[in-house]
Amino acid sequence: MLDLERIEGLMKLMEQSSLKTVTIEDEGFKIKMSKLDNAPILAQGTLAPAAAPVAPAAAAEARQEDETELNITSPIVGTFYSAAGPTIPAYVKVGDSVKSGDTICIIEAMKMMNEITAEFDCRIESVLVSNEQKVEYGQPLFRVRRL
Repeated sequence: MLDLERIEGLMKLMEQSSLKTVTIEDEGFKIKMSKLDNAPILAQGTLAPAAAPVAPAAAAEARQEDETELNITSPIVGTFYSAAGPTIPAYVKVGDSVKSGDTICIIEAMKMMNEITAEFDCRIESVLVSNEQKVEYGQPLFRVRRL
């Protein structure tokens, strides 16, 4: 099992290397790290159900309010980013259609950039938080309509 110290060590090694992307799997834990030019390393990980809930889930949680309108909520506590960098366009904006698995935002937690992905096909109805805003676990990030 990869622990936080090993993940941080891998991130430091990656920062010093010419690698752009690396994916590591170890006993039900999977982490993908991507390095963009002049941007922090992005990390996306998943844990097997039996593992400790230390690492964030790869997909955002959705809470149903009626049959088609839902909120995509934050799976972790951290800082919300709408894009991978200050000069890069936002992953999604109001009116965009999103496919299951598409990245919709980043939440930074403990100096790790966690890509949050859509769990289902949907259309973005509204963005409920602003860029660089601190978010809590379970806090609504997007109002969406299931497609």
